[in-house]
Amino acid sequence: AYALIAYQTAYLKAHAPSAFMAANLSAVMDDTDKVHQFYEDSVANGLKVLAPDINSGEYRFVPVDASTIRYGLGAVKGTGESAIAAVLAARKDGPFRDLFDFCDRVDKRTVNRRTVEALVRAGAFDCLNAGDYSMRSSLLASVGIALEAAEQTERNARQVSLFGPGEGGSQQKPALVAVPRWEEAQRLREEKASLGFYLSGHPFTAYRAEIGRFVRTNLRSLAASAEGEGGTRTQLIAGVVESVRVQRTQGGRMVVLTLSDGTATQEVTVYNEVFDQYRDTVKEDAVVVIEAKVRNVRRSVGEEGEAQFMRIAADRIYDVAGARSRFARGVRLSMNGEASQAGAAASATLKSLLEPYRNGPCPVAVCYRNGGASVEMQLGDNWRVTLDDALMKSLNEWLKPENVEVLYP
Repeated sequence: AYALIAYQTAYLKAHAPSAFMAANLSAVMDDTDKVHQFYEDSVANGLKVLAPDINSGEYRFVPVDASTIRYGLGAVKGTGESAIAAVLAARKDGPFRDLFDFCDRVDKRTVNRRTVEALVRAGAFDCLNAGDYSMRSSLLASVGIALEAAEQTERNARQVSLFGPGEGGSQQKPALVAVPRWEEAQRLREEKASLGFYLSGHPFTAYRAEIGRFVRTNLRSLAASAEGEGGTRTQLIAGVVESVRVQRTQGGRMVVLTLSDGTATQEVTVYNEVFDQYRDTVKEDAVVVIEAKVRNVRRSVGEEGEAQFMRIAADRIYDVAGARSRFARGVRLSMNGEASQAGAAASATLKSLLEPYRNGPCPVAVCYRNGGASVEMQLGDNWRVTLDDALMKSLNEWLKPENVEVLYP
């Protein structure tokens, strides 16, 4: 019987992958960790998982085509079956046109502010802006006034019903609140708050190219390369801290990090003495680089015998600035006529940018280019800097990213 079930499961996964994985995701949609696992399995097998969508999504995960799944609205934290049922009932009268139309039409006794905000954070309203992420901040800021406007419309309608035509008055639809657009990191944090993980992107992507110059193995490759290997080895790994979990053991306290780099997720054990040293670095959503000990252990698994597991224990943990200080051999700034059109002004700008980060470990070289000629000048040791993200952002905005190069061995 078990063999038959295994055969049927393998057949469905191979021949109807999107329907198979949509069913699996729907079966565990109340468990965020399991949804995340099945999501990673789906992506690893070439499937695309679309964001939840108030106009085309359903309560459960549904296959869109052979290689695409639509995220279930019911799997968004803070919604619930009755709230989504109310959304789907209102949608029978046609697609929602905007946030105000949505709030006008849904049953607000069931769909409350928390539900609407969760759907906005998850990206379920992106369909109103052709899939554009950039309106999420404005939509979230406007939920309150949209619900108030909908309630006022209902009060006006009751007045018209009570007093007859002409007594209720018409109401002009308000505009969305104008607020700054979220940067990608904030958008992903908000998304994770509603879904439990990152869906539309990954915070590590912005650092992947740079960190990849000294961290040679991603988390998926680490798991694959570990199969069959014995003993303990030192490994450099990197990713985003998705969660921090404290556990009590006979030997005291230890912390378990869930680390993700967009290719896979791995748990990393941080023993008490290491955690005490790096507690300010180990925070949820932080990008970290870890010097770790990796070893494979075999463990009994029911009647199936033994299975191999990988254990990762952190020795040292760096934030991005700390990793640059540890592994970079300097930074080179290239200036051409555009940036140095007035030499004194360019020098003053450079000085003002570097000043707050002086007395760090990284030397600074400035390469001047003018036509076919160039000259490189190393700044003095008193102008060594800490390559903080804020400094890198300022230099990139001033010189453009292609003219700011962190040098690695």
